[in-house]
Amino acid sequence: MLLDLSLYLAQYHTGFNVFQYLTLRAILGVLTALLVSFLFGPMLIRKLSHYQIGQHVRSDGPATHFSKAGTPTMGGALIIVAICLATVLWSDLHNRYVWIVLASIVTFGGIGWIDDYKKLIMKDPKGLPARWKYLMQSVSALTIAVALYITAQSPAETNLIVPFFKDVSLELGAMFVLLTYFVIVGSSNGVNLTDGLDGLAIMPTVMVGGALGIFAYVTGHARFAEYLSIPYIPGVGEIVVFSGALVGAGLGFLWFNTYPAQVFMGDVGALALGAALGVVAVIVRQELVLFIMGGVFVMETVSVILQVASFKLTGKRIFRMAPLHHHFELKGWPEPRVIVRFWVITVILVLVGLATLKIR
Repeated sequence: MLLDLSLYLAQYHTGFNVFQYLTLRAILGVLTALLVSFLFGPMLIRKLSHYQIGQHVRSDGPATHFSKAGTPTMGGALIIVAICLATVLWSDLHNRYVWIVLASIVTFGGIGWIDDYKKLIMKDPKGLPARWKYLMQSVSALTIAVALYITAQSPAETNLIVPFFKDVSLELGAMFVLLTYFVIVGSSNGVNLTDGLDGLAIMPTVMVGGALGIFAYVTGHARFAEYLSIPYIPGVGEIVVFSGALVGAGLGFLWFNTYPAQVFMGDVGALALGAALGVVAVIVRQELVLFIMGGVFVMETVSVILQVASFKLTGKRIFRMAPLHHHFELKGWPEPRVIVRFWVITVILVLVGLATLKIR
């Protein structure tokens, strides 16, 4: 929006040409989303508290969580608003990738909102039935996947890049749709499962989102892409503005979500952010790198799968409790220790993911 305005004003003063620089607009996206979060965060917390939209705590969970009961939740709505506003203001709205990532975060946020609404406002402890939630996620993910597939303008947009190997990519064809589906749904649910401690999910999301923004920038830059031996995809660079907005909104939310949390993001935020990471990874053709950088999300998801499978097959549990962060809590780790150590693991994995740009 403001890019078009700056292009018009540049006819009268060349100084407005500065807003054509992608890096500047990415920085402005970060600051805009951060400002929105800081300004409206306290207001949202007061409103959620006033309407008693508070967190429910499982009776069989760690005893340290009982004090969290009633903490305002559904704060993820603020993250979505901040990201969308900053992206619309500073990105090129003629870019199809921008609208696809915006559609993904809004759609999956809507699914999470329905689930939260049923649990917190309609007082239905089960929330949105799992089969309906999965169906809605599947339809949304497949729609996004098909949209990316039919609008692809070069083979590079649908090939699977293998990290650490120079010029190694696999032609997926129509299988691109299936891969994209699993990446989006898996990433969405992975972040949702990780969102169980104060700040545990949002900081890894910020770090992975920021790293994917770097991938978007170099993938959309012809010279950098050639130098790094990765496919050049025109227009993908614009996604760095969205990634910047995600970083800003996430850090702004962390201000209120850090231990002890004043607000939780709820499914409305977790499902939306996870889906957004998945879609961005697909657009920049780094699905396998997302698997590396989002290792914490992967571990949390795998721990749940293993726990359920083990209990159904043998009647025994592998972990004291799943997802994995609860296992460490029940082993006696204080909550801040679990959180920070998972953050440290994410820092390491993100650096490994970024290293794939040079180690090829």
